[in-house]
Amino acid sequence: MSRSLRHGALAATAIAFSIAALSACGAGNNAQTLEVRPDNAATSVGAIKIQNANVITQPEDGAKGPAVVAATLFNNGTKAETLDSITLTGSSGSVQLHPAEGSGPVVVPAGGRVVLGGKGNAAAVIANGSEAAQNGNVQPLVFKFSRSGDITLGASVVPAKHYFEGFGPSSLPEPPKLPSESPEATPSGSASGTPGGPSETPSGSASNSVTPTDAASDSAQPG
Repeated sequence: MSRSLRHGALAATAIAFSIAALSACGAGNNAQTLEVRPDNAATSVGAIKIQNANVITQPEDGAKGPAVVAATLFNNGTKAETLDSITLTGSSGSVQLHPAEGSGPVVVPAGGRVVLGGKGNAAAVIANGSEAAQNGNVQPLVFKFSRSGDITLGASVVPAKHYFEGFGPSSLPEPPKLPSESPEATPSGSASGTPGGPSETPSGSASNSVTPTDAASDSAQPG
């Protein structure tokens, strides 16, 4: 085989391999199908796989308010599992779990998945988010499942901007309230009594007045 033919065969093989690789990315539970960024934390233990794990804080630096843990949880087993807790290793922050609907535990169905974070999904809320995690750090997380036990991975801490905007905390900090103005005080004497004036009758006016009866009796007496 000539050198030119050999080079042509190698090029064709490389192109075929690239097309096959791209085709494989279009199916199954992979980053392209689930819109999971490849640089986000992912791991699997037993039947449970965790992908796209991040700690998402308030969009503005220094803002007070909750943060959330966002992740996609897969259960490749034949029995449902519950997510019992998420712990922030080395931090005092506590994570409150809420199912997508109603109350109770967050259940990952057999052969299904659960998304943490985002509208209409289950939620994992860190109440004191500004104190528990700092943007730019990698926060170790421990996911505790009912059957698979503890699963540990490091999640990037990012603000709720750009790609992460729709997965960030649902409650943003309220603007500070201005001190309420107290109503003006009413002068102490204005409501305590009726001020004296022309409407008051002098105390001696009734005793000195002449009644019609007295006038008539005087006129009837002889002079």
